[in-house]
Amino acid sequence: MWVLRVVVIVALAFGLSACSSKFKTYNGPEVTRVEVHKSDRKMYLLHNAEVLKDYDISLGFQPRGHKKFEGDGKTPEGAYVITHRNPRSSYHLSLKISYPNQTDRAYASTKGKSPGGDIFIHGFTGTRGNLGDWTAGCIAVRNHEMEDIYAMVRPGTPIVIFP
Repeated sequence: MWVLRVVVIVALAFGLSACSSKFKTYNGPEVTRVEVHKSDRKMYLLHNAEVLKDYDISLGFQPRGHKKFEGDGKTPEGAYVITHRNPRSSYHLSLKISYPNQTDRAYASTKGKSPGGDIFIHGFTGTRGNLGDWTAGCIAVRNHEMEDIYAMVRPGTPIVIFP
């Protein structure tokens, strides 16, 4: 009986440590802006004009141009804000981007379509080398990189997505 208890306690401790390991702490300079350069497949975390970190990224499966409609496979372009964190993301961890804004919604409405939504920076299990473009419009980085980004970027942080 005591052996079973020890096994359960060890299993719970291992499980809890495995779950909590994706939540890191960050005590460095504040990230004041996130920049995404779609054509270079790069994302930068900045403190004022200083680049704190940069990452290789994956984009939507049709990456050229600004996202206009749900299902178009494009990643938005323009100025947005990180609205909140999702610790229970299907893609490890994620940060919500404020797409669609009022302009995005108005344009889609004139065409009788939905602008889409649920655009995030999120993790994925990736390997070294070319990440490829495969998301539905999100910005994807490797899971271990997403853990750092999640710790560094706070809701309310501006994000600018360049072509």
